[in-house]
Order: sequence, then C-alpha cells, then structure tokens
Amino acid sequence: MININEIKTEKAILAAVFTGDKDDEASLEELRELSFTAGAEVIAVVTQNRQTPDNALYIGLGKLNEIKQLIETQEADLLIFDGELTPIQLRNLEKQTNIRVIDRTMLILDIFAMRAKSNEGKLQVELAQLQYMLPRLIGRGNDLSRLGGGIGTRGPGESKLESDKRHIRRRIDSLKRQLMEVQHRRESMRKRRKKNGIPVIALVGYTNAGKSTLMNTLTNAGVLAEDKLFATLDPTARALNLPDGRKVILIDTVGFIRRLPHNLIDAFKSTLEEAAQADVILNICDGSSEQAVEHLKVTQQLLEDLGCKDKPIINIINKCDLINNFDDIPVIGKAVYISALEGKGIDKVLNAIASALTPTQIKVNMILPFDKSGYTAKIRENGVIFDEKYTDKGIELSGLIDISLADKLKDYIDRKM
Repeated sequence: MININEIKTEKAILAAVFTGDKDDEASLEELRELSFTAGAEVIAVVTQNRQTPDNALYIGLGKLNEIKQLIETQEADLLIFDGELTPIQLRNLEKQTNIRVIDRTMLILDIFAMRAKSNEGKLQVELAQLQYMLPRLIGRGNDLSRLGGGIGTRGPGESKLESDKRHIRRRIDSLKRQLMEVQHRRESMRKRRKKNGIPVIALVGYTNAGKSTLMNTLTNAGVLAEDKLFATLDPTARALNLPDGRKVILIDTVGFIRRLPHNLIDAFKSTLEEAAQADVILNICDGSSEQAVEHLKVTQQLLEDLGCKDKPIINIINKCDLINNFDDIPVIGKAVYISALEGKGIDKVLNAIASALTPTQIKVNMILPFDKSGYTAKIRENGVIFDEKYTDKGIELSGLIDISLADKLKDYIDRKM
C-alpha cells in the first residue's frame, strides 16, 4: 500500500557559472548541501567557465543543450542554479527545459519555509518569498499551476502566488505591519532585560557550525541540532549562569551563509537585531571545515553590515573533536577552541564571556549590621548571595553585588578578600 504522506525524492541537476571568484567551487558544494537539506537527490552537476552569466539563459546555449539531454536521460524533476536568476532568465529556462527551475535564493527560501516553526518565522519566510517572487511572476500567468508543489514552492506563501500582483502587494504590506508589531515586542523585551541589568549573549555563525549544539550544552535548551544546513531557524533564548555568578541570556540565531539573499536579511531584520543588540557576540565556526577561515570572514562581514563592528566578538572554533592533527586547525587570531558535542572547552567559553562583559558586579565578604539588614533584599534583587549567617556582630554574608551598591556598603566590606 502506498502511503499518501510519502514525499517523492526529487531528482535535481545543479548548474553553475564559474566567473573566476575564489569561492566558486565552495559555493557549488554548498548548493549540493542545500539541495540535500531540501530533500533533493543530486543526479548531475554542470558547470561552465564564463566571464559573466548569459543575459538570456544564465548559462551558454551549448551547456543548456547538455542539460536538456541530462534531463531526458536521467528523468530529472528539477534544475537548480547556483546564482540568482533574473525574471527573464527564469522564464526562458523553464520554456527551454520544460521542468521546474529554481535558483540559489529560491532554494534557501524553501528550506526556511520547512524550518520555520514560530509565527514570526513563518511571517518572515512568507514576506521574503513574496518579495522575491513578485517580479518573477511577469509572463508566467499560465505556468503558475506548476508552482503547486515540490522544492522551491513550499511555505506559507505558495497559495498567494496564484493571486494577482495587487493582492500580493497587499499581503506584503500586511506582513510588514505584523512583523513591525513583533519587532516592537522584541524591543520591549530588550528594554526589560536592560532595565534588569541582564546581559545578552548572541550565538552567530555559519550555518551548521554547531550553534545549537553549543546552546544545548550550555543551557540544556533542547534545540534541534541536526547535521544539515539551517537546522535551526527560529531564535531561542535561555538563561545562563557564568562562573562569576552573573546571569546572562543566551540567544541562538539563524545561521549565515555566503551570498545570503538580501530578501532574507531584510525580512529577518528583527531576528538578526538580536545579534546587533547583544552585549557580546559568539562567532561559532566549524574548525574541521577547510573553509573555516572563509566562514568566519563571511560572518564578520554580515555582522559589520548589521552594525556590530564595535561589539565584543569572541571567535569560537568548534568541532575540534573531528580534527586528528591540531596543527591542521586554522589560525584565526584570538579564539577559543572547543568541542560542543563532547563538552570540551566549555569552561573557556564561559570565562571568555565573563571577561568580555563590562563588570557590573563584584564578589564581596561583608558583615552587615542588623540596622542595615534591609540591604540584603537589594543584594538578592540585583546580585547573588552565596552564603549568609547571623552572628553577634551582624549578618555575615558573601556574594556578588552591584558595584553601585557595593560603594554604599563599602564600610562593611572585608577588603582582605
């Protein structure tokens, strides 16, 4: 009996134009991983060296004929280009090949549509999909029925693609308004955290670098950690206690990737602002990857674009358990080397965070006179009391207290500590 819920694995052909960029090969390999994540089986890869992509077909006519033969002999369902296709190129390619054609951006959007779980994530994905598809609907009125299923068509926006452009624009405006409300709520949360003096630490980095695994190791967050690109889309926030007693909020963010579509950066602005507004940023990198240095550079550039250039950024080189020879670990300036999966180096991460944060509290021993006992509540409110006992001289306690409060109680602090 056939299970109607079974999804057929689509056979995909990858196509790329190499223009001489140093990351051409790496980008194509990422496209292969993205295709796997989306559920496609890559049956062939076609590349062509050109100074620039062809204006009408992106790829040369000779290579296109080669692709058409592969489509026929391999019974391919899908053609994926490692680049961003113009509306004209997309229309021409579909007419020439008679199968579904998508580009790198559409593939990433499709994966995001699969991964989005929260209402905010779904809104962001739909907005990005509609903004990207709107100019590509021109001349495809009779072909829209082909967008009803398969890789590159999933997500909350698929049914909207059959509506006219005016309706799509209204939907885009509606999504922007809803996301603006979400942004206001996020801003209110940030203000409350700031008012309460709770620092925020953002986990950023290249997709599949191990951010979710590190999040789980540090906080037992239970975030999905999967060996696929963009395994985590919706941000997760958890409390974390540092060795010095301070409490911080750790936030996991969406992974970065080279050539990240601008539509996604714009649509996910409210989510990415979690990194922009953080007190400290942990830039997680897969140390076992040959592209480790390049991945760090991509993330650093995106952080600069978000206005994070002057924030404390700690490079975390993860997956060191996969490296046999530590001489092979790329030298990436000042960094902390860890294995989030095995829990190695986690203490170094915590100490690095504590060192990067501006000191707001100090550890003290004190004897508080009974007539000053009211201060114990204030100490608990903004600090931590490690030990407390009543003596003939007063309340003897040790703890972590606010610097401003310590100044008021300086006469009772044991300076020998």
